[in-house]
Amino acid sequence: MLQNRQRMEQIRIQADESSAKVDELTAKVKLLEQANLAKEQEITSLTHKNSTHEADVEKLEATNKDLKEQLDHIRMSSNQSEALQRRLQILEEEAEEADKNIRETNDKLRQTDVKAGHYERKVQALESARDQWEEKYEEMSKKYAQAKKELEDIQTEIGNM
Repeated sequence: MLQNRQRMEQIRIQADESSAKVDELTAKVKLLEQANLAKEQEITSLTHKNSTHEADVEKLEATNKDLKEQLDHIRMSSNQSEALQRRLQILEEEAEEADKNIRETNDKLRQTDVKAGHYERKVQALESARDQWEEKYEEMSKKYAQAKKELEDIQTEIGNM
C-alpha cells in the first residue's frame, strides 16, 4: 500500500502539475486568442485603411489624369497664344508698313496737288495769252481785210485812171 500511496501521491503530483500546466496552457491560449483577436482587428483596420488608400489612389489618379489634360490644354493654348502673338506682330508690322505707305502717298498727293495748282495757273495764263492772241489775230485779220480792200480800191482807181 505504501507503494499505492506513493503512486497515488505521484499521480496527484502529476495531476497537480498537469492541472497547473493546463491552467498555464489555458492562460497561454487566452493570451494567444487575445493576440489573435488583436491581430484580426489590426488586419481589419489595415484592410479598411488599404481600401481607403486604394480609393484615394484612384481619386489621385483621376486628378492626375485631369491635371495632365489641363496641362495639355494649357500647352495647346500656349502654342495657340504664341501663334496668335506672332500673327499679331506680323499684322502690326504690316499696319506700320501700310501707315508708312499712306504717309508717303499723302505726301506725293500733296506734291501732285501743288503741281496741279501750278499747272492750272500756267494753263489759265496760257489760255489768257491765247485769248489775247486770238483777239489780236481777229483785229489783224480785220485790218488785213480792210487794208486788202483799200489796196484793191486803190488798184481799181489806178486801173480806172
